[in-house]
Amino acid sequence: MMNELKQQIVKRSEELFDKIRGYREHLHRYPELSYQEFETMKFVSGRLTELGIEHQTGIGGTGVVGIIRATHHTPEMEVVALRADMDALPIGEENDVPYKSTIDGVMHACGHDVHTSVLLGAAEILNELKDQLPQPVKLIFQPGEEKNPGGASLMIEDNVLKNPTVKSIYALHVFPDMPVGKTGFKGGLYMASCDEIYITIHGKGGHGATPHQCIDPIVIGAELILNLQTIVSRKCDPKVPCVLSFGHFEALGATNVIPSKAILKGTFRTMNETWRAEALALIERHARAIVEGNGGQLEIEISKGYPFLENDEALTQTLKAKAIDLLGEEHVEDLPIRLTAEDFSFYAQEIPACFFRIGVRNEEKGIVVGVHNPRFDIDANALKTGMQMMSLAVFD
Repeated sequence: MMNELKQQIVKRSEELFDKIRGYREHLHRYPELSYQEFETMKFVSGRLTELGIEHQTGIGGTGVVGIIRATHHTPEMEVVALRADMDALPIGEENDVPYKSTIDGVMHACGHDVHTSVLLGAAEILNELKDQLPQPVKLIFQPGEEKNPGGASLMIEDNVLKNPTVKSIYALHVFPDMPVGKTGFKGGLYMASCDEIYITIHGKGGHGATPHQCIDPIVIGAELILNLQTIVSRKCDPKVPCVLSFGHFEALGATNVIPSKAILKGTFRTMNETWRAEALALIERHARAIVEGNGGQLEIEISKGYPFLENDEALTQTLKAKAIDLLGEEHVEDLPIRLTAEDFSFYAQEIPACFFRIGVRNEEKGIVVGVHNPRFDIDANALKTGMQMMSLAVFD
């Protein structure tokens, strides 16, 4: 029974490939930033309407939620959910391809166009197999994965995990480090929490030749960045993954001008909620002591982001076994933990969840660039792997 089902899914993914590749190229041409996915929402809704799949739009702002009811569906049945994110990034595309972004400064540089297209393909396959579905399937097309507070949190607030109740949820993500045709899995702790830190140091500007008459926010900021690293190196249990990075240091002086303020922006990531709370309090305490101790004034905002992502062991091992059966053991990899973040973690905090990877790399075609890069692209054959894995996920 399972072999026959697998063959049907593979066959349909091959037949749908050109159609789904067209979806991906359309979405890539017309990317939309987080919480602005209005045309993407209409596009997804249009495709679900063509398939006759009942759905709602405007969930969590610009999200779409569909339901494929199993033939033997009863009102009290719990459902399995499949999730795709839809938003793009504020990056100008540098690829020279027919489907290049037509929106200046906006690009699908993280593969969310792939995720959305894959889920539309899986939806078509599963809708054709509703007689064989062991339970209904909820389709979650989510906005705003790239920006706090995270579209997943907004959709949960809009009861996406209820009516009917979701018992488990799956999502995939493109992985440029992995060759196309492969998948990767990690049970348990997988990705980090993510908080944003915004600091403004107010000093006293003046001439670079008279620093004794100034309160130099650049020197204070440099001391602050170095001191805050001791929170990670001396306060954190070495067994707990943790990173504090500042990617923005702005102080608009000149060669002979000490500015009156400096702006710092950074990120704190870890995999322990107790330490997360303690560390954020330490960051604010250290920052205040250093800035005020040097005669400056501090403004600090800590924007709490996504929690850490923990994959359900049973779901992950079950789907990994299906991947081995489908693709062969040599095409299935075990993944290490990573300190990137994903708002899929909000779902994983509520119900059993599995977040896995599909390879999109093809060195022969020069497709080797990582995500969040203006030259990011994929080998389109990854769409087939994605459709197959998302379809198989829902079957016991």
